[in-house]
Parts: sequence; C-alpha cells; structure tokens
Amino acid sequence: MAEEGSSLARKALRSSYISTVFSISLVLFLMGMLGMLLLNAKRISDYVKENLTITVMLKAEATDDDITSMTKNLEGNTFVRNVQYVDKDSAAKNLQAELGEDFVSFLGYNPLLPSLDVQLKAEYATEENIAELQKMLVQNSLVKETYYQQSLITSITKNIRNISLIILGFSALLFFIAGALINNTIRLALYSKRLLIKSMKLVGATRNFIRKPFLVKGILQGLYGAIIADLMLLILFYYAKKEVSELMFLEDLPSTGIVLASVIVLGIFISGFSTYFAVNKYLRQRTEDVY
Repeated sequence: MAEEGSSLARKALRSSYISTVFSISLVLFLMGMLGMLLLNAKRISDYVKENLTITVMLKAEATDDDITSMTKNLEGNTFVRNVQYVDKDSAAKNLQAELGEDFVSFLGYNPLLPSLDVQLKAEYATEENIAELQKMLVQNSLVKETYYQQSLITSITKNIRNISLIILGFSALLFFIAGALINNTIRLALYSKRLLIKSMKLVGATRNFIRKPFLVKGILQGLYGAIIADLMLLILFYYAKKEVSELMFLEDLPSTGIVLASVIVLGIFISGFSTYFAVNKYLRQRTEDVY
C-alpha cells in the first residue's frame, strides 16, 4: 500500500515537472516569434520597398541603343537598385498569362510598348525620392509615361513606424506576462514542497542549503523549456521558409541566432528568478501558515 502511494506521488511530481517545462516552453516560443518579428521588422520593410517596381513606358520609336544607354544611366543613379528591360513580346506574354487570353491574335498586332522596370534601394524608396526620379524620367524624350503602386509606398511609409512601436510595446507586455505565468507555474509546483522546505529549516538547514537544489531544478526547467521552444521555432522557420520562399529574413543566421540564444537566456533567468523568490516565500512563512 505504501509502495503504491509512493508510486502515485512520484508520478504526480513527474507530471508536475513535465507540465511546468512545457508551460515555460510555450511562453518562450511566443516570445521567440515576437522577437524574430521585432528584429526583422526593418528587413521586412526593406524587402517590400526594394520589390516596389516603377514601370517606365518607352515610346515605340526607342531604339536598342537608346534603351541600353538609358538603362546604364538609370543603373548609375543613387536611388536605383535594379533595372530590367521588358520588350514588347515579353510584355504581351506576361499580360496574356494574367488575362488567360491571346489578345495579340484577336487584335492582329501587339499594342504594348517596351518598358523598363526600375526597383529602388530601400532607403530611397520614399514618395519624395520617387517623385524626383519620375520628374527626371518624364523629361527624357524616349519616355511616354511612368507609374507605380503609390498606395503601397504610402501605406508602408505611414505604417512602418506604428507597426514597430506596436510590436515593441507588445513584446514588453508579453515579457511581463511571460514572467508572471512562469512565476505562477513554478510557485504552484513548489507549493507541494512547502512542508519539506519548512522541515529542513526546522532541523537547522541554512537558507542557501535549502534554496540550492530548488534553484538548480528551476534553472534546469527553464533550460529544458527554452530548448523545446527553440526546437519549435526552428521547425516553424523551416516550414515557413518552405511554404513562403519570399521570407528571406528567415535565412538571416545572426538574427535567428540572437533570438534562439535570447530564448535560452530568458528561460534560465525567469525560471531561476521565480524559483528563488518562490522558495524565499516559503522560507519566510511561519509554521502555522504552512498548513
């Protein structure tokens, strides 16, 4: 009977230990995802800006030499990252793919004009710089018109600061929530040991002697939880990159390394800190308050 009770107690403790570790890992996993977004907010913004295309429609009389010369001039511009020439036939094929119809055969001729797709460097992809570049382009006698997704660049410019502030604020809030959740989880786990702590104190054990095994266990719980959280993050990054190849920031090894290391440090720190104060709480309690 005694052995059965002891076995049940061990199972309960093991279950409590495992649930504590997984609770810590889930909280750290959420913090890791948010940290990755925060570190890469600028990279995501730059990626969107650098893929913004300004289409420069050329006149039909533009020769190959004229287009080559204009392309070289644009590539030498401080604002410009990349220039790609799209001839009439390529433009027709692209439009046919979008429409799903062969409009060239229907019309009997190709009405499209050759064009240059201009992409800017991220730091220059602002409305003012784009307006300046457009003004320069329309002065060229070969250019018929220019256009780009103005609403997109306006939205990026207006919202990127707000989004960064929101992510930063949410990160701080989640940090405190994570600390509170992990702290409460560890306090609950230690509640079952309060009698043992008080008994050790009554037989003369010093506070450091009593605290040490609990601290080691708490730190290990934080470490195991952080390792599980890191593994979950790596799996998430792997499948996110596999499904959405455009997420180039996931290939940024330094940022990923910083996030994974931060999760480990946070797991150890929060768990150790919470365990330290939870044990101290029971060390300070009077004997009659323990029961």
